[in-house]
Amino acid sequence: MPRAPASSPSSFWRNLFTYGLIVGFAVWCVIGFHHDLSKISLAPLIAGWPAVLAATALSLLNYALRVVRWKMYLTRLGHALPWRFVSLTFMSGFAFTLSPGKLGEMVRARYYQPLGIPVSGLMAGFFVERLLDLLAMILLAVAVLAELQAYRQALWVAVGLVSGLMAMLALTPWPWVAQRMANHRLAGGKLLKAAQSVVTMLGSARQFLTPGILFMSLSLGLLAWGAEAVGLKLVGDVISPAPLPLSSAMGIYAIAIIVGALSFLPGGLGSTEAVMASLLYAHGYQLPDAILLTLVCRLLTLWLAVLIGWVCVWALRGQR
Repeated sequence: MPRAPASSPSSFWRNLFTYGLIVGFAVWCVIGFHHDLSKISLAPLIAGWPAVLAATALSLLNYALRVVRWKMYLTRLGHALPWRFVSLTFMSGFAFTLSPGKLGEMVRARYYQPLGIPVSGLMAGFFVERLLDLLAMILLAVAVLAELQAYRQALWVAVGLVSGLMAMLALTPWPWVAQRMANHRLAGGKLLKAAQSVVTMLGSARQFLTPGILFMSLSLGLLAWGAEAVGLKLVGDVISPAPLPLSSAMGIYAIAIIVGALSFLPGGLGSTEAVMASLLYAHGYQLPDAILLTLVCRLLTLWLAVLIGWVCVWALRGQR
């Protein structure tokens, strides 16, 4: 089992920037919302701890379903690996989820390279995984499309992005493009080599888009992200006396995640929280309750994943 590579100065500064941004965002929230934060009461959460526990279990279910999908992709690449190894390596990527577009999660590739799995195949699997997650979020958001007038533009941008990428993957003759690049007079240049890597990855992505595996992948994505939306409803019903309809919870959660993804901020920090809190407020929550529900949701869906990711990184470093 490969060890994690040694930290480089560039990675140190990237981590410093990321966590500095997190701290800065937290300070800004405290300063900007100190009046509302002072009104937050944790009593409903303490009294309704079974709902919080159930929401935590649903987040864990989200991770488990995505592990199943990732193992399916590895099997498609011709590698039947043990469940424990696949689970640890997949979830280790969560340690780096605070990166634009979650691209940092691709560090899991370092565990597979010594096994002979090509990076292009791993990148293709990661690319399709992100694409289908976005499609699953769009489908969840459609449940309350009529209520989300202010965010229709973001939703249509996401629809256009997914549609364009799917059409590009399906219709572009990638082997021909790769051959033309190889025969180009600048074929040895660094820029063209990087472009060739991208073309190889996109060509490899097609194997994950056959009808059977595409249907299974999208179904697992819908179940995984729908589970976290159900968790939002469960905790929301504890915090507010007026029940939050399940369709509204799915739409609120999906739109917030979509906006966070399109912002390309680390983990969608700031944008996801702002959209989720404003949508909850628009659905009748008092602002302190909307902020509390948003913080709990992000704690159980984002920060729990980051914690599990670092535990998995530590577990993998201890193996030979």
